Amino acid sequence: MTQFTARDLSDLATLLRDASRAEALPRFRNLLDGDIRTKSGPLDLVTEADEAAERMITAGLLQRFPGCVVVGEEAASADPAVMERLKGAELAFVVDPIDGTANYAAGLPLFGCMAAAVRHGEIIAAAIHDPIGDDTALALRGEGAWMETPDGKRQDLRVAAPVADVGKMTGCVGWRYLPHPKRAEVCANLHKLAASWDFRCAAHQYRLAAAGQCHFLTFYRLMPWDHAPGWLLHREAGGYSARFDGSAYTPTETGGGLICAPDEASYHAVREALFA
Repeated sequence: MTQFTARDLSDLATLLRDASRAEALPRFRNLLDGDIRTKSGPLDLVTEADEAAERMITAGLLQRFPGCVVVGEEAASADPAVMERLKGAELAFVVDPIDGTANYAAGLPLFGCMAAAVRHGEIIAAAIHDPIGDDTALALRGEGAWMETPDGKRQDLRVAAPVADVGKMTGCVGWRYLPHPKRAEVCANLHKLAASWDFRCAAHQYRLAAAGQCHFLTFYRLMPWDHAPGWLLHREAGGYSARFDGSAYTPTETGGGLICAPDEASYHAVREALFA
């Protein structure tokens, strides 16, 4: 495969939608106690729906894109060596079958299904599906970002207009995984913003920022299935992002934090306000 086409992206979106309809939605608010487990700790949950949806998406990707590498969240959790397959792969997919599992397990209808295509370490396509709203945010590198419904209706996505004053900015501040004392410092600085929140769901936070409904996002832990799709969506919607130290985001690095903003000046303003 020499390129990832709009048709390929459409097929990816259909696969995410089908897996959500087949595996996630029927189990939503129908999980038994034994269907929910912890992985690395109390903030890291997995359900039977996560695993079933990932199996379906993985099988579909391997059939549609023979020879591709699939790095799913649950497969990588079971075997961390899976992550190494992402580096240098000619075509790889990172997959989060249910992003916002804590919300999903609690019966809160704020979760998503997302995936990104990666070629030789470069993110080239992304899809973030909302199973409840039944629409998908899509991005193709160099060709923009848009929201699409199952009947084919499209609406272009564009980040918010830059705001010079952080006191007039709203956004999502992810501080749960920040180490001490940085966590305390960031929380003490939240008063400098107009408003902040955390949905416990990167899928919806990226969709919100790409649609211009908030100004910025900050994250600390950067697992590729959580951020590769949203990073490209935000970028193709006109946004600017970099890690806390100013370096470029890459899906093969899982630390260093990330700030997404409408432009570079806004990025520096948010970084200075929260992390200085």
